Amino acid sequence: MWVRGAAIRPVPAYAVVDREVLDRIEDELAANGLSPKSDLDDAFGRFEQTQPALAQLAAQVLARPLDETALALGYFLTIAVWLSFERAFAARLAEVDDQALEAAQSALTLEEELRATHADEPLELEDVMAIEQPGILAFVNEHVEAALEPGDGQHSGEGREPRDVDVDDVHAVYRNVLVMTLALSHAVLPASGARPREMLA
Repeated sequence: MWVRGAAIRPVPAYAVVDREVLDRIEDELAANGLSPKSDLDDAFGRFEQTQPALAQLAAQVLARPLDETALALGYFLTIAVWLSFERAFAARLAEVDDQALEAAQSALTLEEELRATHADEPLELEDVMAIEQPGILAFVNEHVEAALEPGDGQHSGEGREPRDVDVDDVHAVYRNVLVMTLALSHAVLPASGARPREMLA
């Protein structure tokens, strides 16, 4: 069975983010109310300073005319995933430069193409990423599924109008989060502070 990615390099064990880190960040953001002009903006400012290439990519995606649900999801997942790496690895998290970001984007695209040509294989890109960063993908997928579920619309008589969410907008946000996750995963230095040989290949 084709399990690991053929184009995606395995994420080192020392760079895997625990789900508990993301849950704590979500609780903290929820406690702050996720106000557009509160700690979320402060966190984005720090994100722009420490990871300018990733921040620029996120800004390009979030500047599109996305529907409100996809936009809110994009802001939340972008900052939550980045904070999880910052919180988990602190000074061991290096900056993702343009070359590393391009490599992550190319790896995801190639992995998708390879999976598409092997329709008999049960795993897709999201499954491969879940093997590499299970905590992050579980967290992201839960929020994406919640965003796509009907039920937050306005009451209309005895029923509830379904929420109209643009699936393509949500996918654009989701894909960007996958790129960021992969790029940050390979930006984590081992505890010794020296990059292993496989990271230099």
